[in-house]
Amino acid sequence: IAQVLCHFLTSHHENSISRRKLRSDIECYQEIPMDVADDLAPNGDLTCSSPSSENVDLIKEDSGDMTFRLSRYSKEVLKMMFMMRSHHMLTDVLLEVGKELFHAHKVVLSAASPYFKAMFTGGLKEAEMSRINLQGVCPTAMGQMIYFMYTGQIRVTEVTVCQLLPAATMFQVSHVIEACCAFLESQLDPTNAIGISNFAEQHGCDSLKQKAIQFIERHFTQICQEEEFLQLSAIQLVSLIRKDELNVQGEREVYNAVLKWVKYDEDNRYPKMEHILYAVRCQYLTPSFLKEQMKNCDVLRKVPACREYLARIFKDLTLHKRPVVKERRPNTTRMIFVAGGYFRASLDVVEAFNVDDRTWTTLPQLRTPRSGLGAAFLKGTFYAVGGRNNTPGSSYDSDWVDRYNPVTEQWRPCSPMTVPRNRVGVAVMDELLYAVGGAAGSEYHNTVEYFDPEDDRWVLVQPMHSKRLGVGVAVVNRLLYAIGGFDGINRLATVECYHPENNAWTCLPSMQIGRSGAGVAALNQYIYVVGGFNGQSQLSSVERFDTEQQIWEMVAEIRIARSALSLTVLDGKLYAMGGFDGQQFLAIVEVYDPIRNTWEEGTPLTSGRSGHASAVIYQPCGMNALAEAVETCASRDNDNKTREEASNGPQADGGMPQCGEGESRGLCGGGGGNRCAEKCDDDELPDRRKSRVINYTKPDCNLIKSMWANLSQGCTERRRSVAEMRIQEATESKNAEGAEVRTNEEGSSGAAIARITEEEPPEDPPEEEARAGGSEENSRNPFVFSAEARSSTSSSSSSKIDNPKKCRRKCMEGHFYTNYRLRVMRAYYDMVKRNINSIVRLSGRNINSLRLKSGRCRVLAERRRLQEATKATMTPR
Repeated sequence: IAQVLCHFLTSHHENSISRRKLRSDIECYQEIPMDVADDLAPNGDLTCSSPSSENVDLIKEDSGDMTFRLSRYSKEVLKMMFMMRSHHMLTDVLLEVGKELFHAHKVVLSAASPYFKAMFTGGLKEAEMSRINLQGVCPTAMGQMIYFMYTGQIRVTEVTVCQLLPAATMFQVSHVIEACCAFLESQLDPTNAIGISNFAEQHGCDSLKQKAIQFIERHFTQICQEEEFLQLSAIQLVSLIRKDELNVQGEREVYNAVLKWVKYDEDNRYPKMEHILYAVRCQYLTPSFLKEQMKNCDVLRKVPACREYLARIFKDLTLHKRPVVKERRPNTTRMIFVAGGYFRASLDVVEAFNVDDRTWTTLPQLRTPRSGLGAAFLKGTFYAVGGRNNTPGSSYDSDWVDRYNPVTEQWRPCSPMTVPRNRVGVAVMDELLYAVGGAAGSEYHNTVEYFDPEDDRWVLVQPMHSKRLGVGVAVVNRLLYAIGGFDGINRLATVECYHPENNAWTCLPSMQIGRSGAGVAALNQYIYVVGGFNGQSQLSSVERFDTEQQIWEMVAEIRIARSALSLTVLDGKLYAMGGFDGQQFLAIVEVYDPIRNTWEEGTPLTSGRSGHASAVIYQPCGMNALAEAVETCASRDNDNKTREEASNGPQADGGMPQCGEGESRGLCGGGGGNRCAEKCDDDELPDRRKSRVINYTKPDCNLIKSMWANLSQGCTERRRSVAEMRIQEATESKNAEGAEVRTNEEGSSGAAIARITEEEPPEDPPEEEARAGGSEENSRNPFVFSAEARSSTSSSSSSKIDNPKKCRRKCMEGHFYTNYRLRVMRAYYDMVKRNINSIVRLSGRNINSLRLKSGRCRVLAERRRLQEATKATMTPR
């Protein structure tokens, strides 16, 4: 085609009129977008070159004939059609959307949209109309949809997505729907996940809705702190908390979220409380927590049926009945943590096994090498308990307890146990960490104690009947079982069971074979005991105890006899890891399937070891950026005491924990929780939360500007009141020093107030940022100073003003309902921080030493003149 056109131009070179007309048309084409001008020569002529072979594909060759396809042909045709529409060439329909008019070709609209195809080819009256009025779509979205129909390109932003998706759904343009869904999926955040889920359901985007629901399940702990959660209907709430995949550290989180939801609108939600409470798996709450709720909860007092329901569950728990509902299984990555161990010396290595991709990952090391330790996973934290540090030049049994936060990837010490415990048994029951038996040197323990993470303290309970070193422990139906072990003379086959209600141990049927150092774990109603040492050799036999029938039975033996192994349960299977076979340290992992009663070889450890500890954790959600970035800086007093005591003993190898190394205690801003003042800088926030998020509410620019102005005015008046208070205090304290000081103070006070009030208020937020925001009532704005707040501030003590960290933290409390709040809060925080710092600087100086930048020379000159005038009339001191 290009060659024919070149020949045409050459043969008609003499016809100047045709030449000028063609040139004018080409110049008109050069104004269109989409790089159409690239096909034109710099002087306005068409580029008369042969088509490139890269753009021509040979499709078929038959009897010397060849069929070609131009790869860019469709794109070039679309460009030309878009150019023709831009210049209203051959357009046959005019679309009226609001006050905007759009010229188009019916054939293009019909080819791109089933909606228009049915309109123009289905025998409707619009097929004969040249001007059509469209309802239910905004002009901006209509323009973008037409642009896509002609070009195949669409730009989705956080401002336009809520307009594009309804328009694409209306016109049935699947490609635009997919683009909008992909954009919304990339913007999922705890602050907007529920809104995106509702938005997707409203427009029939099932895939996006499913992705949003999965996000809500993984980040339930953070989402229940948001305003969107409190706006859920009762049906939506029940549907959410019934899910097995809800990622919570305990059922207490779900229960507290329900109470929070009910208290948000007590009058309308109290009648629905009973139905909602049935969806909470209260069977997995602790009896102590249930007892406290039945005694002190205001909601339960007003809904007697709920109180009676919890009383029945409390009775079942104290009777140790098996729960009729299954425990939640979060749909997150499951990992097995393996810590410490022994291989020619105690080890400090910590590794994590990802069951999904069957890979090992190295984690931060233990603070000190340890073998014979116990481990457990409690409330999102991995605990390493006791053990022995057996390294060259050092050998001692430890009472240390360390906890590892998977989010921050840091170890932190806890309160030590009451006695050192090597080869200790560790288990979790009623959200408490139990340490059973063990030994300190040649002293074997029958003592048992538990650790309360809330109080960070250890409490001794009733001791066992027998001393047990290398004991195996497991928990079934809120009963703690201690199995086997070594009492200093014999390998034990006896079994004891601890009842927390009466703080007593009872004896149960013994195993068939006495053993110590066995792997012990509970699966359903059974307790499995794998391997161990009988005093003569390592064992390969496996026994299991039926807690309901109270009988022992033998099951399939493990392939390799071993002792000092770890046994862990994951996805209904047992993982026997490592150990010692009498000659070498093993890295072999075997997996037991209780349904088939068979052992299979699993992914081995990275190195052989024995005396290690293992526990299963659910990978914490990494999308909550504030929880990832912000750590609490308030260390408990006994943490410091523990570290001071440890510095005098052999455990003083680890360093002091830095500020922020502890477990995250809440959210900042969006979550309404507390945050360390040192961590409030924007640089500490992850990039995820610095990015913009979706906003589904219509922006109210005037309200945002009003909030901004109110904050500026409030801060100015606050600073004025503080300055006046400081000046008044200084004036009263200086009254006895004579007219010279009083005169100086009066001159300085006026200048100081002038300086404070003459500062320019912050500029209005940029218009483009205001458009991305949402509406919010001024009464919900935590940064607007009321008259009462200003009066109370001016009468407050100086100590409250002299603490910038406290003020800064106070300014970060609360949250906005709209997703715009993060950027607004950062801007407010920066401005308030500067204002508070200026207040602190002002209040910390003597009024006579103030140096004002504005009019400094004039103030100093006036001061000198007043001093000279008073010297002549006053007697010097």
